[in-house]
Amino acid sequence: MIHILAFLWVLGVLIFIHELGHFLVAKLRGVKVLKFSLGFGPKLISKKMGETEYMISALPLGGYVKLLGDDPGEKVPKQEEARTFRHQPVRRRMAIVIAGPLANLLFAAFIFSTLFFVGIPQLSPVVGKVVDGFPAQQAGVRPGDVVLKVDKERITKWADLLSVIPKSEGRELLLTLRRGEEIIKIKVTPRAVTGKNIFGEKTKTYQIGIVPSGEAMLKREPIHKAVAKGFYQTWHVTKLVVVSIVKIIQRVIPAKTIGGPILIAQMAGKQAKEGLLSLIFFTAVLSINLGILNLFPIPILDGGHLLFLTLESIIGRPLSVKKLELAQQIGLIIIILLMVFAFYNDIMRIIPHGTK
Repeated sequence: MIHILAFLWVLGVLIFIHELGHFLVAKLRGVKVLKFSLGFGPKLISKKMGETEYMISALPLGGYVKLLGDDPGEKVPKQEEARTFRHQPVRRRMAIVIAGPLANLLFAAFIFSTLFFVGIPQLSPVVGKVVDGFPAQQAGVRPGDVVLKVDKERITKWADLLSVIPKSEGRELLLTLRRGEEIIKIKVTPRAVTGKNIFGEKTKTYQIGIVPSGEAMLKREPIHKAVAKGFYQTWHVTKLVVVSIVKIIQRVIPAKTIGGPILIAQMAGKQAKEGLLSLIFFTAVLSINLGILNLFPIPILDGGHLLFLTLESIIGRPLSVKKLELAQQIGLIIIILLMVFAFYNDIMRIIPHGTK
């Protein structure tokens, strides 16, 4: 049950934010919004306020904002033509289209900034174990030592070490440690080791052979630093999403890793069990995924609309209705095939495989 509730919460919030982006920019630009729907298919609940009908529909795998005149074949009264989507300048239409994905990215930045401001549990830079035979043991590092500095760089959390030591490229480092009441300095030279990155590729990195104690602390940031870190984290996750997509296309990452609603529900349920903080963080990461995927140049997605608008700005006129309809049909087929593939992967994950 928790999987379903977490799934509906996460997806509902993200769809709402996405469509709200389209809605607000359309309103600001004077375009008439006919419908605002969470979900597709038959409407379950609806209420008309002003000129817009707000709905919750039966299929919760998306949503839409229906603008006056966004359908090329739609007949519009002459007195309302100025408020139609298709009568707006290309740049204005682009702004309305891109507002959805941008809203998802900004929402993620807001979540990350809030988490940094409220406080995120971080591993303390306390050594829990020194690995036998590694440089740290040979240099005299002991369990319980607190790492204060690496060279001149201040260490406040274990993640700082994971950033500084691999960048050393094997040069000698000066560790400043607190051991009980004593401050000591130890020189250590990281060892090159072969490992795998998050994409499963073999990489060379540098380690000194220390393991965290597991002690945690709540790390809070002042508001200006929290916002800066929130936007940086959004940029960092965005890069990871884009690189992951490229790796899937290059077959570095198996296509079977692509998941659909079942996988999202499983992950959302898992994060919910781990705590509200984990669920909120997962929501931010998924929001970035939704924003990036919607920018794919596939007809019926926002990226497809942006592609058509770019072509229109180049050739100086809209594409013909027949070409647009054909492109929409091709786009729909592509999306359906991707959804079927994702569902297939989801089902294969939950079906128990017999052992040979």
